Amino acid sequence: MLVGPDLISLNLSLSQAYRLTINKKIMNILSERIHRLAESETLAMTRRSRELKEQGFDVINLSIGQPDFNTPDYIKDAAKEALDRNFTFYPPVSGYPDLRKAICDKLKRDNGLDYLPEQVVVSTGAKQALANTMLSLVNPGDEVIVPAPYWVSYREIVKLAEGTSVVINAGVETDFKVTPEQLERAITPKTKVFIYSSPCNPTGSVYSREELEALARVFEKHPDIFIISDEIYELINFKGKHESIAQFPSMKERVIIINGVSKGFAMTGWRLGYCVAPAIISKACDKIQGQFTSGASSISQKAALAALQTNPMESEELKKMIATFKSRRDLFLGLLNEIPGFETNVPDGAFYIFPKVTYYFGKSVGGVTIANSTDLCNYLLDYAHVALVPGEAFGDPECIRLSYATSDAELKEAARRIREALARLA
Repeated sequence: MLVGPDLISLNLSLSQAYRLTINKKIMNILSERIHRLAESETLAMTRRSRELKEQGFDVINLSIGQPDFNTPDYIKDAAKEALDRNFTFYPPVSGYPDLRKAICDKLKRDNGLDYLPEQVVVSTGAKQALANTMLSLVNPGDEVIVPAPYWVSYREIVKLAEGTSVVINAGVETDFKVTPEQLERAITPKTKVFIYSSPCNPTGSVYSREELEALARVFEKHPDIFIISDEIYELINFKGKHESIAQFPSMKERVIIINGVSKGFAMTGWRLGYCVAPAIISKACDKIQGQFTSGASSISQKAALAALQTNPMESEELKKMIATFKSRRDLFLGLLNEIPGFETNVPDGAFYIFPKVTYYFGKSVGGVTIANSTDLCNYLLDYAHVALVPGEAFGDPECIRLSYATSDAELKEAARRIREALARLA
């Protein structure tokens, strides 16, 4: 007869066996596809910071990628008018004709690019536009070249399409931008797609016209490769004119532009993005979207129409937002550069700083050892109550991402907490 510790040990063993059985059953229930898919690190850190806040801790969240500005009133007014006019029925899968035309007009006005409305597909956010495009182009085994640092979802979307990501690494010493030589070396007979963002999430780096032209010359030698150009941060650009690789005549019929209203118009919650592509690809995206979600929100489309009919050169709201972000960048970059061991570039767009932090790897305090950027972010969340995102999520384990889409006061306090917490490591 089992008593005392022996009975407790048996109960623990049975409990462990039960959990293993349940976990194995779950593994068998869910698809291999979902097991291969990683959770978004940015959303995971946001969730962890929210949980700490709910426990009463004063957490500064620098992990989330959204403007802290309100949607301009004239855009909200357009949404209210749409409600009053009963735009509450199913919209066309690819978007309302007037919105698709407005996107074409915007591309002509702001970028000097000529497209037809049938080349536009409006989606529930730029992320869906990316997924539609990747699923339309990539077959199992096709290779997709992904410059690192990259946005967290690129590689996971490639996985969903059953493609293979080929990562090109670019560090702080090259402003996190890949060279034509690196691109050429990465191309193989299996290469189907190249995907990049400019301005870049997570680095804030912006490709110049000359840099894009140099990459285009490489692609000219490989006419079967498509280029997905993620331009969602187009309007948050401190260098002036946005440059798209679609501007080069040899590239236009191979480029899929991804954009939306989330960042430039402070409309993240409206979930409205779009792709602009050669007609054969836009029709494929329409076909996929028709089986997944159908058309994006009718009200969001009417709000986006008002946004995109605005000339960014004449928008006082946009000018104020960009000036504020640039001021915050300069403030926060200066504060971070005062922290020993932080190596930074000067980001020319978006609202992120992506410092190299390997100086702190191997350091420890109170039984906590920092082996990588994930450890460092967890340490700073637990001990400084500042939420950041580890570089592993973006393909660069030497760095961390900090968003400066918050007030000057919070940025100053976050920098103070980070500096003091890091000073305790030895």
